Amino acid sequence: MKSLIVLFWTIAASPVSLLANDLPRALQPDDFIAFDAKQAQLGQLLFYDKILSGNRNISCGTCHHHDHGSADGLSLGIGEGGIGVGPDRTAGTGADRIAKRIPRNATALWNLGAKEITALFHDGRLERSDAYENGFNSPAEEWLPKGLPNLLAAQALLPMTSQFEMAGDPKENEVAGAAYDRIDKVWPILAKRVRSLPAYAERFADAFDRVETATDITIIEIAEALAAFMGTEWQSSDSPFDAYLAGDASALAPDQKKGLDLFYGKAACSTCHSGPLLSDQKFHALALPPIGPGRTRLFDPYARDVGRMGETDDLDDAYRFRTPSLRNVTLTAPYGHNGAYPDLRGIITHHLDAPGGLERWQREMAHLPEAPWLKPVDFVALDDKREMARLRSRVDIQPVPLQDEEVDDLIAFLHALEGRGAERPPLGRPDSVPSGLPVD
Repeated sequence: MKSLIVLFWTIAASPVSLLANDLPRALQPDDFIAFDAKQAQLGQLLFYDKILSGNRNISCGTCHHHDHGSADGLSLGIGEGGIGVGPDRTAGTGADRIAKRIPRNATALWNLGAKEITALFHDGRLERSDAYENGFNSPAEEWLPKGLPNLLAAQALLPMTSQFEMAGDPKENEVAGAAYDRIDKVWPILAKRVRSLPAYAERFADAFDRVETATDITIIEIAEALAAFMGTEWQSSDSPFDAYLAGDASALAPDQKKGLDLFYGKAACSTCHSGPLLSDQKFHALALPPIGPGRTRLFDPYARDVGRMGETDDLDDAYRFRTPSLRNVTLTAPYGHNGAYPDLRGIITHHLDAPGGLERWQREMAHLPEAPWLKPVDFVALDDKREMARLRSRVDIQPVPLQDEEVDDLIAFLHALEGRGAERPPLGRPDSVPSGLPVD
């Protein structure tokens, strides 16, 4: 009898409990792509340098800022033409004001260098693939340059070509004009800008063995440096949850442990938020309230967002979006592919009752910087009865009844996914960049 009591105590006190078959393994260094430190240091400068935008007025860091958990704190981003950073960013004024909101919420960059990730963006429109003989299926199709080493490097190139993100209007600069002509004509222009600066040329030569002179610098090296920075700067595997998985039963507070039990049990969160990154890397329809201009398909008459279907043209994929990782989710509000919910409680309760959440949602929950000229579009899909009927018909998650106290426990568990070093990344934001342009 004594041995049975000891056995029971051992099971109850250990992270390896009745949930053992459901809990993921702890993240390991080998789960991530190994990036070069010198390339990461170079990438830090490029990430915050506005030289990579058409009008030299916006950088990668403007919408993926250190002060905002590698995102921007807005429901839908304010791209080229906006003023300021983060939740206080405005839509601009006069002729330079934005013409359109970014259709999707700015993706947080945590752990995007993980090897298990095979697709990026909310709709997965960038994937590993040999379809175009360059290693990727992307919006650039066969025009994406060959030689990009990983998904992060390929991803880094696409915002530079987008009119509303970084390129600007075709009438304003040669980058945007080139993008209007053909997407691959953008990158040589930007590469020439970078290699023309001696301070960059020296750093590239130091970071890349294949670069001997400035003329050797191409968009491939620029993308690789950006990827090295993103992949190392926002790598996070030191949360209390990781410690718990590694065997430290005291790493979680009592309410966090209750939340974990709910997450992997009654609440069924782990059905989709599974594995070490807490994402199944698949696509699911959640009936989130539609806001903004949507990401319309070619010839689509509706200002809407059909999610994964926009990439695959498969009706079964309608309104499905990629499951985000929940690592450091506490730092990256608002939530949802379009940032419809301002806090964790809102997005959790929506998951527990998607149809009800859609009905209860209020427009003021969206953090959309004031832009009166865009108001006719901000909620056009929400006011379209037919589009809303289509959205309601596609829900992949089942209702789960939980008490308010149980939601509190789930939120407590999500706080246990925050890395201890998340707010003190290795490099941070640079004070200045080689172009001399202001750093946001």
